[in-house]
Amino acid sequence: MWRQLPSLVSSSYQASWRSCRRCRSQRRSHCCQDRRLRRPRLLETIHSVETPYGSVTFTVYGTPKPKRPAILTYHDVGLNYKSCFQPLFQFGDMQEIIQNFVRVHVDAPGMEEGAPVFPLGYQYPSLDQLADMIPCVLQYLNFSTVIGVGVGAGAYILSRYALNHPDTVEGLVLINIDPNAKGWMDWAAHKLTGLTSSIPEMILGHLFSQEELSGNSELIQKYRNIITHAPNLDNIELYWNSYNNRRDLNFERGGDITLKCPVMLVVGDQAPHEDAVVECNSKLDPTQTSFLKVSNLLLGKLTEAFKYFLQGMGYMASSCMTRLSRSRTASLTSAASIDGNRSRSRTLSQSSESGTLSSGPPGHTMEVSC
Repeated sequence: MWRQLPSLVSSSYQASWRSCRRCRSQRRSHCCQDRRLRRPRLLETIHSVETPYGSVTFTVYGTPKPKRPAILTYHDVGLNYKSCFQPLFQFGDMQEIIQNFVRVHVDAPGMEEGAPVFPLGYQYPSLDQLADMIPCVLQYLNFSTVIGVGVGAGAYILSRYALNHPDTVEGLVLINIDPNAKGWMDWAAHKLTGLTSSIPEMILGHLFSQEELSGNSELIQKYRNIITHAPNLDNIELYWNSYNNRRDLNFERGGDITLKCPVMLVVGDQAPHEDAVVECNSKLDPTQTSFLKVSNLLLGKLTEAFKYFLQGMGYMASSCMTRLSRSRTASLTSAASIDGNRSRSRTLSQSSESGTLSSGPPGHTMEVSC
């Protein structure tokens, strides 16, 4: 889950313009950072479309940009698009990104705000069927390509969609993905846990590490309260069951079943799915895959990594990188030059099972820990 960093909006404007080396403005009101910190109200529209597997609701922010894909998000179990993605997309440094792309936030059926509870016996779609709903969304909006951002179950759904429709996916950011089906041991453990734990507690164990749950922080209490008292808790349980009955994605490095687009894998340090994400990284094309391990999924680091990812795809070439590029200058431990025009100093540990986080030439393999 996200950890809130101090918002840039709350920083003093004086500090912003004094430290700005991009525009070197002498007046705060003219500083490029001041303009970036302002958050213009984006056009927001809510839509629903019928699919072969039921109705799906999605929210669109902004208007389509010429020759640019949409950013399409899919949330995790126990959440909807707002509770899953608002902390990220409202973060100060993300404003430069969201002004350059139209966003489509898909809610899994029955997860949208105000959703009615499904009747008893309702057959909830499988994760594969949820992925098959996405083409209906893009057809409705007349969007040809997307960059997908998914968390947990949503990351699996977007991966399945990308396998089925590779020509429509330009890139994927997959956070805490588990591409494997549950084995017999996992299934037995899940059944035993279900005898002693409630659905909200099991979902919290999916969203947070045991260490975080033991700490019972204010954040844990907040999400426990949200899930426990959710009016659509029965719907959440159906989504949870579909996630636990997922099929194996069967990724194979060098094989026919693999993601064809650039991929950024993200996992929080000590996250419940850390091992699964590492295994997923080992099965994908190393020249197309970045692996980012972030302490507590800090928003500032994740945002800047996302900007690098977009730059590697040919977008936002003039984006101003500040916090991470400066903080990492002293931590460069590899002599490899990633991009001659744009130095990207990082703590690097090169290995055959890690991906790339650069817009430089393919073939560099590395893991980035922040």
